[in-house]
Amino acid sequence: MHFAIRKNGRDPHQCLLSLPETGKYQLHEFVVMPNHFHVLITPLYPNTIEKAIQFVKGGFSYRAKKELGFNGEIWQTSFYDHRVRDAGEYARFRHYIHLNPVKRGLAPLPEEFPYSSIKTTLDEVPQWLKPAA
Repeated sequence: MHFAIRKNGRDPHQCLLSLPETGKYQLHEFVVMPNHFHVLITPLYPNTIEKAIQFVKGGFSYRAKKELGFNGEIWQTSFYDHRVRDAGEYARFRHYIHLNPVKRGLAPLPEEFPYSSIKTTLDEVPQWLKPAA
C-alpha cells in the first residue's frame, strides 16, 4: 500500500524509524514532508491498513506527548491509500516518494533530503512485487 497522511506540524521521521518490531506491518519506503508524509507499507496479517496507520499515528502521538510534552492534536483523521498491484506500480510509487522533496524545492536531489528512506535499509519489497528476473 502507498498512503499519504497529513500532519499538524510534527515530524514523524524518527517515529517511523524507531518503532519497535511489532509484527503489525512492514515499512518499505517513506518521505516526511513539512505537512504530510508518504509511505510504502505492507500490513501483516491479521492487521489491516487502517490498523497499521493507527499504530504509526498512535506511536508518534504517544512519543510526542510523553517526550515533548505536546498536548494538542497531531494528526488529521484521514489518510489516502492506493493498493500497489505489481512491480511497476511499486517502482512508480517509490520514485514518486523519493522525488517529492525535490519537486517541492526542499532538496536538489532525493539523496540530499534527510527525512527519507532513500539512504536507509528498511523491510524488503514483498516477493510478489519484485520485478521478474
